[in-house]
Amino acid sequence: MAHSWKRDRAAEHIAAKIKDVKKVEIVDFKREMSLGNIPTAKAYRMKAVHLYADILNLDDMLNCTLSEGETCHKRTLRFLDLHGRSVRRILNRADALRVDFHNQRLHAVVHKPYDSDDEEDGGAEARRLHRAVAIAQLVIDVCAATGDDDEYVPAARVRVGIDSGLALVVNNGRNGGREPLFLGDPANHAAKFSAAGSAVGIFLTNNARRAIGLTEVKEPSKTKMTASEVALSQADAKLGLDVEDLAEEWRADLAKNPLSNYEFSRHTPPLRTIDIIALTPSNSRRQEAVSVYADIDGFTAYVARHLEARTSEDVVRALHVIRAELDRVMGVDFEGRRVRFIGDCIHGLLCEGTAQTTDDEETVSTAVLCAGALRSSFELALEKLDEEGVDVKKLGLAIGIEFGPMTLTRLGAHGDRLRCSVSRGVLASESEQKRCTGTQTAIGQVAYKSGTQAVRDLFGPSRRFDGLDYNEAVEGLAADGDRTAKAIKAEAFAAAAPAVKRAADQVVTPYVEVGGE
Repeated sequence: MAHSWKRDRAAEHIAAKIKDVKKVEIVDFKREMSLGNIPTAKAYRMKAVHLYADILNLDDMLNCTLSEGETCHKRTLRFLDLHGRSVRRILNRADALRVDFHNQRLHAVVHKPYDSDDEEDGGAEARRLHRAVAIAQLVIDVCAATGDDDEYVPAARVRVGIDSGLALVVNNGRNGGREPLFLGDPANHAAKFSAAGSAVGIFLTNNARRAIGLTEVKEPSKTKMTASEVALSQADAKLGLDVEDLAEEWRADLAKNPLSNYEFSRHTPPLRTIDIIALTPSNSRRQEAVSVYADIDGFTAYVARHLEARTSEDVVRALHVIRAELDRVMGVDFEGRRVRFIGDCIHGLLCEGTAQTTDDEETVSTAVLCAGALRSSFELALEKLDEEGVDVKKLGLAIGIEFGPMTLTRLGAHGDRLRCSVSRGVLASESEQKRCTGTQTAIGQVAYKSGTQAVRDLFGPSRRFDGLDYNEAVEGLAADGDRTAKAIKAEAFAAAAPAVKRAADQVVTPYVEVGGE
Protein backbone atom coordinates (compact mmCIF):
# COMPACT_ATOMS: atom_id res chain seq x y z
CA MET A 1 0.00 0.00 0.00
CA ALA A 2 1.33 3.43 -0.96
CA HIS A 3 1.82 5.93 1.86
CA SER A 4 -0.52 8.89 1.69
CA TRP A 5 -1.83 11.96 3.53
CA LYS A 6 -5.51 12.73 4.10
CA ARG A 7 -6.84 16.07 5.27
CA ASP A 8 -9.69 14.59 7.35
CA ARG A 9 -7.30 12.29 9.20
CA ALA A 10 -4.94 15.16 9.94
CA ALA A 11 -7.78 17.46 11.06
CA GLU A 12 -9.04 14.86 13.52
CA HIS A 13 -5.61 14.45 15.10
CA ILE A 14 -5.01 18.20 15.26
CA ALA A 15 -8.37 18.71 16.99
CA ALA A 16 -7.42 16.14 19.63
CA LYS A 17 -4.07 17.83 20.27
CA ILE A 18 -5.70 21.26 20.55
CA LYS A 19 -7.95 19.78 23.21
CA ASP A 20 -4.83 18.60 25.14
CA VAL A 21 -3.71 22.20 25.60
CA LYS A 22 -7.04 23.98 25.93
CA LYS A 23 -5.97 25.11 29.38
CA VAL A 24 -2.26 25.96 29.81
CA GLU A 25 -0.49 26.98 33.03
CA ILE A 26 2.62 29.22 32.92
CA VAL A 27 4.54 29.81 36.15
CA ASP A 28 7.87 31.33 37.15
CA PHE A 29 10.48 28.67 37.91
CA LYS A 30 11.42 28.32 41.56
CA ARG A 31 14.16 26.23 43.12
CA GLU A 32 11.88 23.49 44.43
CA MET A 33 10.47 22.72 40.98
CA SER A 34 11.57 19.73 38.93
CA LEU A 35 12.44 19.95 35.22
CA GLY A 36 12.35 16.19 34.80
CA ASN A 37 8.70 15.62 33.96
CA ILE A 38 6.95 18.83 32.95
CA PRO A 39 3.27 18.24 32.09
CA THR A 40 2.21 18.81 28.48
CA ALA A 41 0.01 21.80 29.31
CA LYS A 42 2.48 23.54 31.62
CA ALA A 43 5.59 25.68 31.16
CA TYR A 44 8.10 27.51 33.33
CA ARG A 45 9.65 30.93 32.81
CA MET A 46 13.31 30.59 33.79
CA LYS A 47 16.27 32.95 33.91
CA ALA A 48 19.46 31.04 33.13
CA VAL A 49 22.66 30.98 31.12
CA HIS A 50 22.68 28.87 27.95
CA LEU A 51 25.82 27.20 26.67
CA TYR A 52 26.12 25.58 23.25
CA ALA A 53 29.28 23.66 22.40
CA ASP A 54 29.96 22.51 18.84
CA ILE A 55 32.54 19.84 18.02
CA LEU A 56 34.24 21.39 15.00
CA ASN A 57 35.94 18.28 13.61
CA LEU A 58 32.91 15.99 13.27
CA ASP A 59 33.01 16.46 9.48
CA ASP A 60 36.63 15.29 9.51
CA MET A 61 35.58 12.07 11.23
CA LEU A 62 32.78 11.41 8.74
CA ASN A 63 35.22 12.00 5.89
CA CYS A 64 38.12 10.00 7.37
CA THR A 65 37.60 7.46 4.57
CA LEU A 66 36.93 8.15 0.90
CA SER A 67 33.66 6.21 0.78
CA GLU A 68 31.05 6.44 3.53
CA GLY A 69 31.30 2.87 4.72
CA GLU A 70 31.04 1.25 8.13
CA THR A 71 34.57 2.26 9.11
CA CYS A 72 33.97 6.02 9.12
CA HIS A 73 30.62 5.57 10.86
CA LYS A 74 32.14 3.40 13.61
CA ARG A 75 34.96 5.88 14.17
CA THR A 76 32.55 8.81 14.27
CA LEU A 77 30.22 7.16 16.76
CA ARG A 78 33.16 6.17 18.95
CA PHE A 79 34.43 9.75 18.73
CA LEU A 80 31.08 11.15 19.89
CA ASP A 81 30.69 8.54 22.62
CA LEU A 82 34.15 9.18 24.05
CA HIS A 83 33.75 12.92 24.22
CA GLY A 84 30.14 12.70 25.35
CA ARG A 85 31.31 10.82 28.42
CA SER A 86 33.90 13.47 29.28
CA VAL A 87 31.41 16.31 28.90
CA ARG A 88 28.79 14.51 31.00
CA ARG A 89 31.33 14.18 33.82
CA ILE A 90 32.09 17.92 33.72
CA LEU A 91 28.44 18.97 33.79
CA ASN A 92 27.62 16.61 36.64
CA ARG A 93 30.55 17.82 38.74
CA ALA A 94 29.81 21.49 37.98
CA ASP A 95 26.09 21.18 38.76
CA ALA A 96 24.98 22.22 35.27
CA LEU A 97 22.03 20.77 33.37
CA ARG A 98 22.64 18.87 30.15
CA VAL A 99 19.66 19.67 27.94
CA ASP A 100 20.72 17.79 24.83
CA PHE A 101 23.72 16.32 23.06
CA HIS A 102 22.68 16.11 19.41
CA ASN A 103 25.51 14.72 17.27
CA GLN A 104 28.19 17.45 17.33
CA ARG A 105 26.19 19.94 19.40
CA LEU A 106 25.83 20.11 23.18
CA HIS A 107 23.25 22.34 24.88
CA ALA A 108 23.67 22.92 28.60
CA VAL A 109 22.08 25.33 31.07
CA VAL A 110 23.52 26.97 34.16
CA HIS A 111 20.55 27.98 36.32
CA LYS A 112 22.27 28.31 39.70
CA PRO A 113 22.62 30.47 41.73
CA TYR A 114 18.97 31.51 41.62
CA ASP A 115 17.93 35.15 41.45
CA SER A 116 16.43 34.85 44.91
CA ASP A 117 19.82 34.05 46.44
CA ASP A 118 21.67 36.81 48.26
CA GLU A 119 24.45 37.51 45.77
CA GLU A 120 27.28 39.99 45.72
CA ASP A 121 29.62 41.25 42.98
CA GLY A 122 27.13 41.67 40.16
CA GLY A 123 24.26 39.48 41.28
CA ALA A 124 23.10 36.00 40.39
CA GLU A 125 23.18 36.46 36.60
CA ALA A 126 26.85 37.44 36.63
CA ARG A 127 27.70 34.48 38.84
CA ARG A 128 25.86 32.12 36.48
CA LEU A 129 27.75 33.55 33.51
CA HIS A 130 31.11 33.18 35.23
CA ARG A 131 30.25 29.55 36.00
CA ALA A 132 29.22 28.95 32.39
CA VAL A 133 32.49 30.38 31.08
CA ALA A 134 34.51 28.26 33.50
CA ILE A 135 32.52 25.14 32.48
CA ALA A 136 32.99 25.97 28.79
CA GLN A 137 36.75 26.23 29.21
CA LEU A 138 36.80 22.88 31.01
CA VAL A 139 34.87 21.30 28.13
CA ILE A 140 37.35 22.72 25.61
CA ASP A 141 40.42 21.66 27.61
CA VAL A 142 39.22 18.18 28.64
CA CYS A 143 38.07 17.34 25.11
CA ALA A 144 41.47 18.46 23.84
CA ALA A 145 43.14 16.15 26.36
CA THR A 146 41.03 13.07 25.63
CA GLY A 147 41.18 11.00 22.50
CA ASP A 148 41.99 7.48 21.37
CA ASP A 149 44.83 7.50 18.86
CA ASP A 150 44.93 3.72 18.58
CA GLU A 151 41.36 3.76 17.32
CA TYR A 152 41.86 6.75 15.04
CA VAL A 153 39.74 8.90 17.33
CA PRO A 154 41.32 12.35 17.74
CA ALA A 155 40.81 14.95 20.42
CA ALA A 156 37.73 17.11 19.83
CA ARG A 157 38.07 20.75 18.81
CA VAL A 158 35.27 22.71 20.53
CA ARG A 159 33.69 26.12 19.99
CA VAL A 160 31.27 27.50 22.61
CA GLY A 161 28.54 30.15 22.37
CA ILE A 162 27.00 31.64 25.53
CA ASP A 163 24.03 33.91 26.24
CA SER A 164 21.88 34.70 29.26
CA GLY A 165 18.27 35.62 29.77
CA LEU A 166 14.65 34.55 30.14
CA ALA A 167 13.45 31.40 28.36
CA LEU A 168 10.36 29.24 28.43
CA VAL A 169 10.83 25.65 29.59
CA VAL A 170 8.39 23.03 28.26
CA ASN A 171 8.25 19.28 27.87
CA ASN A 172 10.35 18.00 24.96
CA GLY A 173 9.35 14.34 25.05
CA ARG A 174 6.65 11.92 24.03
CA ASN A 175 5.80 8.35 25.00
CA GLY A 176 7.92 8.27 28.14
CA GLY A 177 10.96 10.13 26.80
CA ARG A 178 10.33 13.42 28.57
CA GLU A 179 13.06 16.02 29.02
CA PRO A 180 13.08 19.83 29.32
CA LEU A 181 13.15 22.04 26.23
CA PHE A 182 14.22 25.70 26.50
CA LEU A 183 12.64 28.16 24.09
CA GLY A 184 13.69 31.76 23.57
CA ASP A 185 16.45 34.16 22.60
CA PRO A 186 19.25 33.03 24.96
CA ALA A 187 19.21 29.43 23.71
CA ASN A 188 18.93 30.54 20.08
CA HIS A 189 21.69 33.14 20.30
CA ALA A 190 24.07 30.77 22.07
CA ALA A 191 23.45 28.15 19.38
CA LYS A 192 24.12 30.65 16.59
CA PHE A 193 27.37 31.80 18.19
CA SER A 194 28.64 28.23 18.59
CA ALA A 195 27.99 27.59 14.90
CA ALA A 196 29.29 30.93 13.61
CA GLY A 197 32.85 29.92 12.78
CA SER A 198 35.68 27.40 12.93
CA ALA A 199 37.81 28.93 15.69
CA VAL A 200 38.13 27.09 18.99
CA GLY A 201 37.15 29.23 21.96
CA ILE A 202 34.34 30.89 23.91
CA PHE A 203 32.12 33.52 22.33
CA LEU A 204 29.75 35.66 24.40
CA THR A 205 26.85 37.76 23.16
CA ASN A 206 27.05 41.46 23.99
CA ASN A 207 24.19 40.88 26.38
CA ALA A 208 26.33 38.36 28.29
CA ARG A 209 29.43 40.56 28.07
CA ARG A 210 27.56 43.49 29.66
CA ALA A 211 26.32 41.31 32.50
CA ILE A 212 29.87 40.48 33.62
CA GLY A 213 31.34 43.91 32.96
CA LEU A 214 33.12 43.23 29.68
CA THR A 215 33.20 45.82 26.90
CA GLU A 216 30.73 45.33 24.08
CA VAL A 217 32.28 44.52 20.70
CA LYS A 218 31.22 45.14 17.12
CA GLU A 219 31.16 41.47 16.09
CA PRO A 220 30.70 39.37 19.24
CA SER A 221 30.23 36.10 17.30
CA LYS A 222 33.76 36.59 15.93
CA THR A 223 35.35 37.89 19.14
CA LYS A 224 36.80 35.11 21.27
CA MET A 225 37.19 35.64 24.99
CA THR A 226 40.80 36.34 25.89
CA ALA A 227 42.75 34.13 28.27
CA SER A 228 42.68 36.85 30.93
CA GLU A 229 38.89 37.27 30.60
CA VAL A 230 38.40 33.52 30.98
CA ALA A 231 40.73 33.48 33.98
CA LEU A 232 38.63 36.13 35.73
CA SER A 233 35.50 33.99 35.27
CA GLN A 234 37.33 30.90 36.50
CA ALA A 235 38.45 32.78 39.62
CA ASP A 236 34.89 33.93 40.31
CA ALA A 237 33.31 30.51 39.66
CA LYS A 238 35.68 28.57 41.94
CA LEU A 239 34.59 25.24 40.41
CA GLY A 240 37.46 23.35 42.05
CA LEU A 241 37.83 21.09 39.00
CA ASP A 242 41.15 20.33 37.34
CA VAL A 243 41.59 19.39 33.68
CA GLU A 244 44.17 16.68 34.32
CA ASP A 245 42.12 15.19 37.16
CA LEU A 246 39.02 15.06 34.97
CA ALA A 247 40.95 13.53 32.08
CA GLU A 248 42.42 10.90 34.39
CA GLU A 249 38.98 10.10 35.82
CA TRP A 250 37.73 9.75 32.26
CA ARG A 251 40.51 7.28 31.42
CA ALA A 252 39.86 5.28 34.58
CA ASP A 253 36.14 5.13 33.85
CA LEU A 254 36.84 4.10 30.27
CA ALA A 255 39.08 1.27 31.48
CA LYS A 256 36.40 0.12 33.89
CA ASN A 257 33.54 0.55 31.40
CA PRO A 258 35.08 0.17 27.94
CA LEU A 259 33.18 1.20 24.87
CA SER A 260 31.36 -1.56 23.10
CA ASN A 261 32.27 -2.46 19.56
CA TYR A 262 29.82 -1.01 17.06
CA GLU A 263 27.88 -3.61 15.17
CA PHE A 264 25.43 -2.65 12.44
CA SER A 265 22.46 -4.44 10.97
CA ARG A 266 19.65 -3.38 8.63
CA HIS A 267 16.09 -2.87 9.74
CA THR A 268 13.40 -4.28 7.48
CA PRO A 269 11.28 -1.31 6.32
CA PRO A 270 9.22 0.45 7.43
CA LEU A 271 11.51 2.20 9.90
CA ARG A 272 8.54 3.06 12.10
CA THR A 273 8.90 -0.32 13.81
CA ILE A 274 12.45 0.35 15.08
CA ASP A 275 12.58 0.17 18.87
CA ILE A 276 15.11 2.89 19.60
CA ILE A 277 15.15 2.09 23.34
CA ALA A 278 16.57 -1.35 22.47
CA LEU A 279 19.48 0.08 20.47
CA THR A 280 23.03 -0.04 21.83
CA PRO A 281 26.47 0.29 20.21
CA SER A 282 26.54 -3.47 19.57
CA ASN A 283 22.95 -3.38 18.29
CA SER A 284 22.96 -0.41 15.92
CA ARG A 285 21.21 0.16 12.61
CA ARG A 286 22.78 1.24 9.34
CA GLN A 287 21.26 1.37 5.84
CA GLU A 288 20.58 3.66 2.90
CA ALA A 289 17.66 5.94 3.80
CA VAL A 290 16.49 9.55 3.68
CA SER A 291 17.07 12.00 6.51
CA VAL A 292 14.38 14.67 6.91
CA TYR A 293 14.73 17.90 8.91
CA ALA A 294 11.60 20.04 9.35
CA ASP A 295 12.12 23.23 11.35
CA ILE A 296 9.45 25.73 12.48
CA ASP A 297 10.72 28.95 10.91
CA GLY A 298 10.30 32.18 12.91
CA PHE A 299 9.65 30.34 16.16
CA THR A 300 12.36 32.04 18.24
CA ALA A 301 10.98 35.51 17.44
CA TYR A 302 7.49 34.13 18.10
CA VAL A 303 8.56 32.92 21.56
CA ALA A 304 10.28 36.23 22.37
CA ARG A 305 7.18 38.18 21.34
CA HIS A 306 4.93 36.14 23.62
CA LEU A 307 7.36 36.14 26.55
CA GLU A 308 7.42 39.94 26.45
CA ALA A 309 3.63 40.12 26.25
CA ARG A 310 3.29 37.37 28.87
CA THR A 311 1.04 35.37 26.55
CA SER A 312 3.22 32.26 26.67
CA GLU A 313 0.20 29.98 26.65
CA ASP A 314 0.00 30.37 22.86
CA VAL A 315 3.61 29.19 22.55
CA VAL A 316 2.83 25.98 24.43
CA ARG A 317 -0.31 25.37 22.40
CA ALA A 318 1.29 26.01 19.02
CA LEU A 319 4.41 23.94 19.73
CA HIS A 320 2.49 20.96 21.11
CA VAL A 321 -0.05 20.83 18.28
CA ILE A 322 2.38 21.42 15.41
CA ARG A 323 5.08 19.01 16.57
CA ALA A 324 2.61 16.26 17.44
CA GLU A 325 1.08 16.51 13.97
CA LEU A 326 4.47 16.53 12.21
CA ASP A 327 5.41 13.48 14.25
CA ARG A 328 2.18 11.71 13.19
CA VAL A 329 2.76 12.45 9.51
CA MET A 330 6.32 11.13 9.70
CA GLY A 331 5.56 8.04 11.75
CA VAL A 332 2.01 7.05 10.79
CA ASP A 333 1.21 8.38 7.33
CA PHE A 334 4.67 7.58 5.91
CA GLU A 335 5.89 5.00 8.44
CA GLY A 336 9.21 6.71 9.01
CA ARG A 337 11.00 6.96 12.35
CA ARG A 338 11.31 10.17 14.30
CA VAL A 339 14.83 10.24 15.67
CA ARG A 340 14.22 13.18 17.98
CA PHE A 341 12.82 16.62 18.47
CA ILE A 342 15.58 19.24 18.39
CA GLY A 343 13.97 22.34 19.84
CA ASP A 344 11.30 23.38 17.34
CA CYS A 345 12.64 20.96 14.71
CA ILE A 346 11.82 17.32 14.01
CA HIS A 347 14.43 14.92 12.59
CA GLY A 348 13.33 11.63 11.07
CA LEU A 349 14.42 8.80 8.78
CA LEU A 350 12.51 7.11 5.93
CA CYS A 351 13.31 3.97 3.96
CA GLU A 352 11.52 1.85 1.33
CA GLY A 353 12.74 -1.58 0.28
CA THR A 354 13.40 -5.00 1.74
CA ALA A 355 15.43 -6.55 4.53
CA GLN A 356 18.38 -6.77 2.14
CA THR A 357 18.20 -3.65 -0.03
CA THR A 358 16.85 -0.10 -0.15
CA ASP A 359 14.80 0.99 -3.15
CA ASP A 360 16.59 4.28 -3.78
CA GLU A 361 14.05 5.87 -6.12
CA GLU A 362 11.01 4.87 -4.10
CA THR A 363 12.66 6.05 -0.88
CA VAL A 364 13.40 9.49 -2.33
CA SER A 365 9.92 9.78 -3.86
CA THR A 366 8.30 8.82 -0.55
CA ALA A 367 10.42 11.40 1.25
CA VAL A 368 9.34 14.13 -1.20
CA LEU A 369 5.68 13.16 -0.68
CA CYS A 370 6.25 13.13 3.09
CA ALA A 371 7.79 16.61 2.89
CA GLY A 372 4.68 17.79 1.04
CA ALA A 373 2.45 16.17 3.65
CA LEU A 374 4.42 17.81 6.48
CA ARG A 375 3.74 21.20 4.94
CA SER A 376 0.04 20.44 4.35
CA SER A 377 -0.37 19.34 7.97
CA PHE A 378 1.58 22.34 9.20
CA GLU A 379 -0.67 24.73 7.28
CA LEU A 380 -3.77 22.88 8.50
CA ALA A 381 -2.53 23.08 12.10
CA LEU A 382 -2.02 26.84 11.76
CA GLU A 383 -5.53 27.16 10.32
CA LYS A 384 -7.13 25.21 13.17
CA LEU A 385 -5.08 27.00 15.86
CA ASP A 386 -6.07 30.35 14.40
CA GLU A 387 -9.73 29.32 14.56
CA GLU A 388 -9.21 28.67 18.28
CA GLY A 389 -7.81 32.16 18.77
CA VAL A 390 -4.16 31.05 19.08
CA ASP A 391 -1.68 33.50 17.55
CA VAL A 392 0.29 31.74 14.79
CA LYS A 393 1.42 34.79 12.82
CA LYS A 394 4.78 34.70 11.00
CA LEU A 395 5.38 30.98 11.48
CA GLY A 396 6.67 28.86 8.61
CA LEU A 397 8.18 25.45 7.96
CA ALA A 398 11.63 24.91 6.40
CA ILE A 399 12.28 21.34 5.20
CA GLY A 400 15.49 19.66 4.07
CA ILE A 401 15.96 16.08 2.84
CA GLU A 402 19.00 14.03 1.83
CA PHE A 403 19.69 10.41 0.91
CA GLY A 404 22.61 8.15 1.83
CA PRO A 405 23.89 5.61 4.37
CA MET A 406 22.27 6.46 7.72
CA THR A 407 23.06 5.25 11.22
CA LEU A 408 20.79 4.97 14.24
CA THR A 409 21.95 3.99 17.72
CA ARG A 410 22.19 5.16 21.33
CA LEU A 411 25.44 6.46 22.81
CA GLY A 412 26.63 6.72 26.40
CA ALA A 413 26.94 4.56 29.46
CA HIS A 414 24.17 2.20 30.53
CA GLY A 415 21.36 4.18 32.15
CA ASP A 416 22.31 7.41 30.39
CA ARG A 417 22.11 6.63 26.69
CA LEU A 418 21.21 9.29 24.11
CA ARG A 419 19.77 8.46 20.69
CA CYS A 420 22.07 9.35 17.83
CA SER A 421 21.76 9.34 14.04
CA VAL A 422 24.85 10.75 12.37
CA SER A 423 26.16 10.52 8.81
CA ARG A 424 27.11 12.77 5.94
CA GLY A 425 23.49 12.66 4.82
CA VAL A 426 22.16 13.68 8.24
CA LEU A 427 24.40 16.74 8.33
CA ALA A 428 23.53 17.52 4.70
CA SER A 429 19.77 17.33 5.35
CA GLU A 430 20.17 19.86 8.17
CA SER A 431 22.18 22.11 5.83
CA GLU A 432 19.45 21.81 3.19
CA GLN A 433 16.84 22.84 5.75
CA LYS A 434 18.92 25.85 6.76
CA ARG A 435 19.00 27.20 3.21
CA CYS A 436 15.19 27.32 3.14
CA THR A 437 12.74 30.04 4.07
CA GLY A 438 9.56 29.12 5.93
CA THR A 439 7.81 28.23 2.68
CA GLN A 440 10.57 26.20 1.02
CA THR A 441 11.66 22.56 0.75
CA ALA A 442 15.19 21.65 -0.39
CA ILE A 443 16.60 18.33 -1.57
CA GLY A 444 20.25 17.34 -1.19
CA GLN A 445 22.55 16.53 -4.07
CA VAL A 446 22.63 12.78 -3.45
CA ALA A 447 18.84 12.50 -3.14
CA TYR A 448 18.45 14.65 -6.26
CA LYS A 449 20.63 12.25 -8.26
CA SER A 450 19.18 9.10 -6.66
CA GLY A 451 15.54 10.01 -7.26
CA THR A 452 13.45 9.68 -10.38
CA GLN A 453 13.56 12.14 -13.26
CA ALA A 454 10.23 13.41 -11.95
CA VAL A 455 11.92 14.39 -8.67
CA ARG A 456 14.64 16.27 -10.54
CA ASP A 457 12.11 18.04 -12.74
CA LEU A 458 10.04 19.00 -9.69
CA PHE A 459 12.90 20.65 -7.80
CA GLY A 460 14.86 21.97 -10.77
CA PRO A 461 18.55 22.92 -10.77
CA SER A 462 18.24 24.97 -7.55
CA ARG A 463 17.03 21.82 -5.73
CA ARG A 464 14.48 24.00 -3.92
CA PHE A 465 10.70 24.28 -4.22
CA ASP A 466 8.59 27.09 -2.80
CA GLY A 467 5.21 26.01 -1.41
CA LEU A 468 5.51 22.24 -1.91
CA ASP A 469 2.41 20.81 -0.22
CA TYR A 470 1.08 17.27 -0.51
CA ASN A 471 -1.19 17.79 -3.52
CA GLU A 472 1.56 19.67 -5.36
CA ALA A 473 4.01 16.83 -4.67
CA VAL A 474 1.62 14.07 -5.79
CA GLU A 475 0.46 15.86 -8.93
CA GLY A 476 3.92 17.10 -9.87
CA LEU A 477 5.57 13.68 -9.53
CA ALA A 478 2.71 11.66 -11.04
CA ALA A 479 2.48 13.90 -14.10
CA ASP A 480 6.12 13.06 -14.86
CA GLY A 481 5.57 9.31 -14.46
CA ASP A 482 6.91 8.78 -10.92
CA ARG A 483 5.63 5.29 -10.00
CA THR A 484 5.28 6.01 -6.28
CA ALA A 485 3.10 9.06 -6.87
CA LYS A 486 1.13 7.28 -9.60
CA ALA A 487 0.38 4.42 -7.17
CA ILE A 488 -1.00 6.93 -4.65
CA LYS A 489 -3.25 8.49 -7.30
CA ALA A 490 -4.45 5.05 -8.39
CA GLU A 491 -5.30 4.07 -4.80
CA ALA A 492 -7.13 7.35 -4.25
CA PHE A 493 -9.12 6.82 -7.45
CA ALA A 494 -10.01 3.24 -6.51
CA ALA A 495 -11.12 4.32 -3.04
CA ALA A 496 -13.26 7.12 -4.47
CA ALA A 497 -14.83 5.05 -7.27
CA PRO A 498 -17.67 3.42 -5.23
CA ALA A 499 -18.73 6.80 -3.85
CA VAL A 500 -18.68 8.32 -7.31
CA LYS A 501 -20.79 5.46 -8.66
CA ARG A 502 -23.32 5.81 -5.82
CA ALA A 503 -23.61 9.51 -6.50
CA ALA A 504 -24.12 8.85 -10.21
CA ASP A 505 -26.81 6.24 -9.52
CA GLN A 506 -28.70 8.74 -7.40
CA VAL A 507 -28.85 11.37 -10.13
CA VAL A 508 -32.46 11.72 -11.42
CA THR A 509 -32.88 12.84 -15.01
CA PRO A 510 -35.14 15.90 -14.91
CA TYR A 511 -38.50 15.64 -16.72
CA VAL A 512 -38.61 17.84 -19.79
CA GLU A 513 -41.96 18.26 -21.58
CA VAL A 514 -41.63 18.34 -25.35
CA GLY A 515 -43.95 20.35 -27.52
CA GLY A 516 -46.22 23.35 -27.04
CA GLU A 517 -49.15 23.99 -24.81
